[in-house]
Amino acid sequence: MGWWQVNADTLAGSRFVVSPLAETFASLKMLHAGTGTHPGERAWLRAHLPAYRASLAGDPLTALLVRAGLGQEWIADFLTPAPREGETFATEVARVRGADPAAARADLTLSLRGPLPAALHRDDLPDRAADLLTHVWEETVRPYWERRRRVLEADVLARTARLGQGGWAAVLDALRPGMRWLGENRLQVNLHEYPPREISGARLVFVPVTPQRTGWVAWEEHERYAVVYPCSGVLADDGGTAAVPAALGTLGALLGERRARVLVLLDSPMSTTQLCALTGQGLGSVGRHLRVLLDAGLVRRGRAGRSVLYARTAEGEVLLRAGRGREPDRKGRAVPEIASVYDY
Repeated sequence: MGWWQVNADTLAGSRFVVSPLAETFASLKMLHAGTGTHPGERAWLRAHLPAYRASLAGDPLTALLVRAGLGQEWIADFLTPAPREGETFATEVARVRGADPAAARADLTLSLRGPLPAALHRDDLPDRAADLLTHVWEETVRPYWERRRRVLEADVLARTARLGQGGWAAVLDALRPGMRWLGENRLQVNLHEYPPREISGARLVFVPVTPQRTGWVAWEEHERYAVVYPCSGVLADDGGTAAVPAALGTLGALLGERRARVLVLLDSPMSTTQLCALTGQGLGSVGRHLRVLLDAGLVRRGRAGRSVLYARTAEGEVLLRAGRGREPDRKGRAVPEIASVYDY
């Protein structure tokens, strides 16, 4: 297995970071694979995969670069610089563009696990990679970025709340498949048979992305290490659109559809930021709904560190159970779905 030696100070100083470039690279991986894990991803692929494939068909050299960089077990390191807090996409992709061409070729040789094709023995590979990532960002990620960013921030808030309740072991064990806290300052980051790394004293960041079938590690040797992981499924997909209408029943008629959605989604404690991300409603609207539900005794609120989380009360559970199984609209009209993170 691949594991890192992490001392207590390094772990205590670690941070969750939202990265536009990581989201873009995860989207590139999904375009390369051509498959999605849920309806939102599949709809996004239908919208963007044909143009992506046509673009690469017209640029065989970049297509070869992508195939070489996305290896079976290893991603070419220069494609995934370790994210920093608060960076814009332009700042992040500039670090890809500024990679040393010889180092880029060495990274590609490693990801290929064999000789580098002759066509890739050139010095403009970092520029080509940066151009491709910029294209993927502008055409397939940026139009959805505000919603995706809210979802990623909601995931960070949920992980932080879990950290306050169960410690780092509870957070790390649930972060991504193959990752868990082994004890004795050892963090297993994947299931591959790689030599352990001593990262104590370096900067450690955890980076969520919305595509679900992805994840990788990145580093700047001895200085910064990153674990990129898929954010919580209920946040990344269509927000539970199949389950929410089924649970609404006559609750929507009683409370109003938008307010009822907020109540239904509180199966586990959530912040207003998470609820905004899941419902597509603004902060003011969600806040008003929560105030009404609080005054009615249907939800309660409490603190988890610096975050305020909301959850259903016993009275709210009773009301929700009473509404389950009913038709959402006696006139047969469909209840609108919660907006997906892939909607414009």
